[in-house]
Amino acid sequence: METVKFTIDKKTIEVEKGTTVLNAAKKAGIDIPSLCYFSLDGMKIENKPGGCRVCVVEVEGRRNLAPACATEVTDGMVVRTNSMRVLNARRTVLELILSDHPFDCLVCAKSGNCELQSLAHRMGVREIPYQGAQSTYRKDTSPSIIRDVDKCIMCRRCEMMCNDVQTVGALSAINRGFMAVVAPAFEMNLEKSPCTYCGQCVAVCPTGALTEVDHTRDVISALADPTKTVIVQTAPAVRAALGEEFGLEPGTLVTGKMVTALRELGFDYVFDTDFAADLTIMEEGTELLDRLSRYLNGDKSIKLPILTSCCPAWVNFFEHNFPELKDVPSTARSPQQMFGSIAKSYFAKKLGIDRKDLVVVSIMPCLAKKYECQRDEFKVDGNPDVDFSISTRELANLIKLANIDFNSLPDGDFDHPLGESTGAGVIFGTTGGVIEAAVRTAYELHTKKPLPKITFEELRGLEGLRSATIDFDGLKLNIGIAHGLGNARKLLEDVRDGKSQFHAIEIMACPGGCIGGGGQPLHHGDASILRARQKAIYQEDANKPIRKSHENPYIIKLYEEFLGKPLSEKSHHLLHTHYFDKSTQIIVE
Repeated sequence: METVKFTIDKKTIEVEKGTTVLNAAKKAGIDIPSLCYFSLDGMKIENKPGGCRVCVVEVEGRRNLAPACATEVTDGMVVRTNSMRVLNARRTVLELILSDHPFDCLVCAKSGNCELQSLAHRMGVREIPYQGAQSTYRKDTSPSIIRDVDKCIMCRRCEMMCNDVQTVGALSAINRGFMAVVAPAFEMNLEKSPCTYCGQCVAVCPTGALTEVDHTRDVISALADPTKTVIVQTAPAVRAALGEEFGLEPGTLVTGKMVTALRELGFDYVFDTDFAADLTIMEEGTELLDRLSRYLNGDKSIKLPILTSCCPAWVNFFEHNFPELKDVPSTARSPQQMFGSIAKSYFAKKLGIDRKDLVVVSIMPCLAKKYECQRDEFKVDGNPDVDFSISTRELANLIKLANIDFNSLPDGDFDHPLGESTGAGVIFGTTGGVIEAAVRTAYELHTKKPLPKITFEELRGLEGLRSATIDFDGLKLNIGIAHGLGNARKLLEDVRDGKSQFHAIEIMACPGGCIGGGGQPLHHGDASILRARQKAIYQEDANKPIRKSHENPYIIKLYEEFLGKPLSEKSHHLLHTHYFDKSTQIIVE
C-alpha cells in the first residue's frame, strides 16, 4: 500500500495514497463540516461531488480554497482547516444556501435530525444577510415518500444513492441555474417513475427535502376509536435499532421494552412479524424444495433459481426492470402481508369480529412497506390486510409524543398466538438471514435428518454479493445473496441471460438488509452502526429456545387448525401472490 505524508493544522500524518483531505482529517481527529459528501465505510458507497463548498480548506500554494471531500492528499501537502479565510467562506456558503431555504423548521419532519439545521447552529448563523427570490416547487406525495423540493440543497446524495448504488434511476439533476433541482425525469410524480420506494434517498437526504409519508395520525385515530380492535406487528430489525432513538448504543436489543411501550400506547394485541417470517419459511422453503424436486426429476419448465420475495422494494425493482423474470421469484407474500392476511382471517374469526373492525398496524424498518400494504392484491373488498405501516422512526416519535419513559420500561412479552417466533424468524432482519432461515427448514424437510449445525456462517456478512454451496446430504444447493439493488441487478442479469448457476437467491433492497432500511434511525454513513444492528439480530437468534421455523408450535397449530399444509389451496389463497409487468406503465400524464 503506497502512502503519503502531509501536514494538516500543524499535524503531520501518513495516509493511503488517494485519500481525500476530508477522510484524512477524520483520521487525524479533525472534523471538517460537510453537506454534499456521504459515505458508508466498507460498503463501497461514497458521494463526493464537491458541490456545496461547505468543506473548503486552505492548501498551501493554491490560490483558491479547495473542497476537502474532492481533493486528494499529495505528499508534502500543507492544509489549514481553521483559518479565518476558511471559516468566512464556509459561513458565506451556508448563508447563501439558507437564503433559498424555507424557514419552517418548527413543522419540518427532519427538524432535530437535519444536517443543515445542525450546521447552522454549529456555525452560529442567526440571520441571513442575503435577500432574493426563493425557489418554489410543488410538493410530490407518493404512497411512501414525500418530495418537498423547496428544501433541496442540490447535495445530490439521493441521486448518488438512487443511480450509483441502487441503479434505479428515478432521481437525477434536471434544469439549470436557479431552477436546477433533483427530481424524476420530466419532473413527473415519483409514483409514476421507476422508484421502488426503498427509501435510501430519504436515509441520506441531509434536509427535509425527502421524508416518509407519516401514518402516525391514522394510527392515533384508530387507537382512539372504541369500535376498532387495533393490533400491531413488529419487524425483526426494529428491535435492533429502536433504542438508538432513546440514546442507547447501536445494537442494543429492546424487544421487551418495545412490547411494553406498544401496550402502553393502547394496542389491544402486540404481535411479532417474526411469527409471519416463520410462516414465510414454511411456504417459501416448501416451494424451493418442490421446484428443485421437479427440476431434478426432469421437468425443465421449472424456473430456477428461486428468488426470495420478502422485500417489496426489490419486488417493485424487478417488476420495473426485469418483468420477463416475474415467474422466477417465490410467490410467497412478505411476512408483513402474510401476517395481515392471517390476522384478518384466522385471528379475526377467533375474536368473532368482522375484518373491517380489525385494524392491523405494522412497525417496519422499510418505507416500501407503506406502498406494499396499499397494493390492490392485498385487499379484500377494498379492505387492506395491513391498514397502516409506520417506520421505526415514526414509532419512536409516537412513544415520545405519549411521554413514555422508554428506557425505564420493564420487558414485556408478545401476545399469542401470532407473537411466538423462532430464531429463524429473527434473522430475516439482516442480509443473508432469509436464506439461512430457509436452509434450516429445507434441509430437515428434505433429508428427514436433524441439522448438524444451526448457524451457517458462510451465508453471513456484509459483502454486497456473496455465494455459498450448502450440502443437503448429497444435494449441493448453490446459493447467491445480494443486498443493495445495484448488486441485485448483477445477479438478475445473469439469471435473465441463462448464466446463473444458483438454485436460490436472496435479495434485499437496502444496504445491510432491513437493518439498514429507509425507515430506520439515521446512521449518517456510519457502517459500524449497521454491524452492531446485525450482531444484535444474531444475538437474539442465538438466545431463542427454538431456532427453526418448522418447530414453532403455533405455526404447527395454524396449519392443523386452518391452513392444512404448506402450498395447500388455502395457503395459496391467503399467503401467496403474483407479480406484474411495470416496465410499460404510463409515466407521463
